[in-house]
Amino acid sequence: MSKLMISLLAATGMAFAGAVIAADTGISRDDYKARVDQAAQQFKVDKDNCKSMSGNAKDVCMEEAKGKEKIARAEAEAAYKNTDAARYDARVAHVEAEYAVAKEKCDDQTGNAKEAKAAEVKGKADAKVNKVSSETQHQASAKTASARADAAEDKRDAEYKVAIEKCDSFAGAAKDRCVKDAKARYGKT
Repeated sequence: MSKLMISLLAATGMAFAGAVIAADTGISRDDYKARVDQAAQQFKVDKDNCKSMSGNAKDVCMEEAKGKEKIARAEAEAAYKNTDAARYDARVAHVEAEYAVAKEKCDDQTGNAKEAKAAEVKGKADAKVNKVSSETQHQASAKTASARADAAEDKRDAEYKVAIEKCDSFAGAAKDRCVKDAKARYGKT
């Protein structure tokens, strides 16, 4: 495996770790705006640093600066929205930024950008699996809650039937009172 591929995979792993940490808490709108402003200011600084370079080194520097800004904005949005979709978008921003830099670096090397493209596809696939896994966990929680509610209702129905059967041992007004009490106790009308 080439050094480029290893560095891309390592960076992708760190990106996912950062996204997971950000997933735990949401931020305020003011914090979100501050992070976006900070990303824009950092981009200007990084862009100015690239001006002294030339050729492909300058191109790589610019891609890195653009990628850092894109990632910072996506992470700020993920922290602000605090949703699975926003965290997925942040992961994709990481992968796309890394791909753009790797592709630009390939211009200096002989060969082509197939390794970089493969790393991008892998990163996006991992982000999609993570998103679906997270959605599945939420759906599983909803299904569990629904199953518990159904089970509680089934138990109430069974207890109601037992209470009504006990009422059959009475006659007249006593039976009517027993049935009325059972209906009230088990929420039947």
